[in-house]
Amino acid sequence: MPRKFIKRHIPDAKQLHKHCGPIGILGEHLHRPSLWHLNRHSVARAFAIGLFCTWLPIPFQTIVAAFFAIVFCANLPLSVVLVFISNPVTMPAMFYFAYRLGARILGIPPDAINFTFSFEWLNRMIEHIWQPLLLGSLVLAALSAMLGYVLVRILWRIHIIQRWQQRKKRKLSSLSGKQNTHRSD
Repeated sequence: MPRKFIKRHIPDAKQLHKHCGPIGILGEHLHRPSLWHLNRHSVARAFAIGLFCTWLPIPFQTIVAAFFAIVFCANLPLSVVLVFISNPVTMPAMFYFAYRLGARILGIPPDAINFTFSFEWLNRMIEHIWQPLLLGSLVLAALSAMLGYVLVRILWRIHIIQRWQQRKKRKLSSLSGKQNTHRSD
């Protein structure tokens, strides 16, 4: 993964400290330099953490992602930014899919859900859907985290190999260019 691309699209430490919002409760831990490094290990861990937390059916997923980034020395801004894959637009489809998967794993026929925007409806539905939703979310979180970690490691390795090959070609072409100029003298 190109480091320059990632640096362009994630906030730096100063920006995040100014606008840290709910992750501000992590205080001085946010100042650790290891949380801001971009290398294949910290980025792969950040993808795993961010993708795992994006499937958690809880509020304040960013705090959980920031906490895990601190514990596992992952890139903090990338871990937090990836959580926003689940947002008000994508969340209903993601959690419905997680519920259906959990119901299938548990062997429970999925309930027909007639949505009504009220706390009474939410309390009534949570009693029936929490187990399949939680199981499906955790299964998808684990799969996403593993897949994200492995893909980042593979893509980063491919990028490094391509850069080595380009450097080798440049070196060979510059050597052959020097040999040609010496021959013409």
